[in-house]
Amino acid sequence: MPHQVTVFLENEKGRLASMCRTLADANINMNALTVADTASYGVARLLVDQPEQACEALSKAGYRVRLVDVSAVEIPNVPGGLAVLLEAFDDAGLNLEYAYCFGSGEDKVVVIFRTEVVEGIAGIVDRLGYRLLKSNDL
Repeated sequence: MPHQVTVFLENEKGRLASMCRTLADANINMNALTVADTASYGVARLLVDQPEQACEALSKAGYRVRLVDVSAVEIPNVPGGLAVLLEAFDDAGLNLEYAYCFGSGEDKVVVIFRTEVVEGIAGIVDRLGYRLLKSNDL
C-alpha cells in the first residue's frame, strides 16, 4: 500500500517553498503534490520516493507531519474513467475521505484516495479492469 506524507502548513508566505526546499535538501523527490487550504492553515499531501525519510526531514525542520496509508488506482484517461471507479465504490458502500489524481502518460491517470475501509477495493478495481498500484509503481 502506498504511503502519503501529509504536512500541515501555516498560511504564511514562503511556507510551501520552504517545505519543498527541505525535501530537496534531503534528496527526496516528489512525485505528486496537492494542497488544500483553510483560513489558518494548509494541508499538503505528497507522494515521494522516500516517505519515511521525508517525514524525518520535515519533522526536524519543524513541520507537523504524518505518514498515511492511501490507495492508488491506475485508470484509463478517458471521459468517465473516474466516474466508473467512483460509482463502483459508491455501490460497494465505500466512503472516500479525499482523492486526487495525476497523469501517468497520455492514456493513464492515477487516482490517490483515502478511505477507512480498504477491504474489497482490490476486487472492485480488478472487476473494472483497472490496476491497483503498490508503492514501487508510483
